[in-house]
Amino acid sequence: MDALIYTIMSGAERALHAQQVRANNLANADTSGFRADLELATSQAVPGFGYDSRHFSQLQANSLTMRGGGVRETGRDLDVAIGGDGLLAVRWQGGEAYTRAGNLAIDGEGALSVNGHPVLGDGGPIVLPPHSQVEIGKDGTISVLSPGQRDLQPVDRLKLVRADAAQLTKNEAGLIVARNGAALPADEAVTVSSGHLESSNVSAVEEMVATMSLNREFEIQMRLLKSADSMAASGNHLISE
Repeated sequence: MDALIYTIMSGAERALHAQQVRANNLANADTSGFRADLELATSQAVPGFGYDSRHFSQLQANSLTMRGGGVRETGRDLDVAIGGDGLLAVRWQGGEAYTRAGNLAIDGEGALSVNGHPVLGDGGPIVLPPHSQVEIGKDGTISVLSPGQRDLQPVDRLKLVRADAAQLTKNEAGLIVARNGAALPADEAVTVSSGHLESSNVSAVEEMVATMSLNREFEIQMRLLKSADSMAASGNHLISE
């Protein structure tokens, strides 16, 4: 009987975790560049002598889907939509993390950032010199028009990387990182489209359908738990007679 309870409660915990993942996806359906999360779980044997037939689900770090989102034109020079499955590198706690968000910003000192995270270039965080105009090329090259000059001059280049979705996960800040914690090498084949932004790749319909399915799954597990409790009570009653 306890083997059934292990199965029921482990399944209920996984369903609850999956609901949290789906809810977070729906909450970010309008967040530019957001990549939808996928929950992961594996079967884990219960340790200890005599528990060979008992298993529970082991929750793992979430995966994510790298399918593309819709791209819209903004006309803003500092907005970039990253092509294919490429990623933009940003500074995170002394290391690197990655994002698909392309709404770049410049602070009063010329530092380039996205959602508050310094954007990385060929030599580290990008800091632009005083300028009156900025342009981002298809290959990520950043050119500026400085005071007293007539032509745009290249000053740095966005660090753009690429990796398979299976090698990626998200950190506590929601940024994309490599599962092994290593920095990804720059990939010159990745391109950007200036004046455009990519929307979230979350499908609200898919997430709602998945949420309803998980709700039904959780309800079934709770019914099974009540049945297991009833069977255990009946067994105890027979033994006591």
